[in-house]
Amino acid sequence: MDMSRAYMNWSGGKDSSLCLHRALQSGNLPVDFLLTSVNAFHNRISMHGVRRELLQAQADSIGIPLLTVELPEQPGMAEYERLMTEKVQFLKSRGCTRAIFGDIFLEDLKRYREEQLNNLGMRCEFPLWQLSTRQLVTDFIREGFKAIIVCVNDRYLDKRFCGRLIDESFLGDLPENVDPCGENGEYHSFVFEGPIFTNPIPFTNGDVVHRHYKAPGDNTQYGFYFMDLL
Repeated sequence: MDMSRAYMNWSGGKDSSLCLHRALQSGNLPVDFLLTSVNAFHNRISMHGVRRELLQAQADSIGIPLLTVELPEQPGMAEYERLMTEKVQFLKSRGCTRAIFGDIFLEDLKRYREEQLNNLGMRCEFPLWQLSTRQLVTDFIREGFKAIIVCVNDRYLDKRFCGRLIDESFLGDLPENVDPCGENGEYHSFVFEGPIFTNPIPFTNGDVVHRHYKAPGDNTQYGFYFMDLL
């Protein structure tokens, strides 16, 4: 059996939580680290907008050490790749040879990850790849995970979805053009309870704000509503 060490690309949301759960259940993917991109200027998870303290609370409850890629407020693609490469090389020095991702069906993103990491001698694992997103989110709920919506893309969903729990009611209210798992970036979540955690993560809901975001390597500005968790 291949027992090479791995790290989990951790966003704090439902896909990475379910993916980590599946990896740990498999018994052949020992996960030594969680790796998260953080906006160092705002001290929040990149894109999701969740505070660093809540990210650390997740890692403490899971019991796997957390490493962060400290990104500036608006990193260019070259800077993003340089910072990510430095962290992956550190992980290699700690014995990791595999990187786990929660991607489901975005071919371009999967290809990009494989090309970048293969060049660094790291093998990519995608435990959720090409599975039904409807089935995955149903499994997520049935297996006891609980998550709150912290970010929605205003092209797909309005601010009323921020702060909602991922449950059957939420799924029933999603428009037809929104993937059940939000795989196209329609929404992001924060998982606060489930089988990978030793204890629930306490938080309170804060304000909902509207901000614009530009992904590394993409000059398009996207509008998002964020629910601040305190």
